Amino acid sequence: MAKVLGVGGVFFKSADPAALRAWYAEVLGLESESWGAVFEPQALTEVAGSATVWAPFQADTTYFAPAAKDFMFNLIVDDLEGVLARCRQNGVMPLKLMPDEANGAFAHILDPEGNKIELWQPKPMA
Repeated sequence: MAKVLGVGGVFFKSADPAALRAWYAEVLGLESESWGAVFEPQALTEVAGSATVWAPFQADTTYFAPAAKDFMFNLIVDDLEGVLARCRQNGVMPLKLMPDEANGAFAHILDPEGNKIELWQPKPMA
């Protein structure tokens, strides 16, 4: 059967790709090359409860606010508190904390270009 298997990548425009890659490496620990980064599926299979979600939102949603963009990144992390500590060390304060949601712990931050990032530490599913 011909069907979609998953998200093959996230591609977006940036005013300064090198500076943005450096910010993601410094603040979030996301190391990448000049062309981007690869997330191997086995890294996620080691984190119980993790998954890739595809979800269109209503055009008038405020969930992506304060970003003015029509999209948001959700990045799975292994230690939300540790990532948030590194964010704070780099002057990045969370916009919202959701420590005990049904699917795990979440936090919202903005990158230097105003892209909203939802950090997610999955909760193992029962």
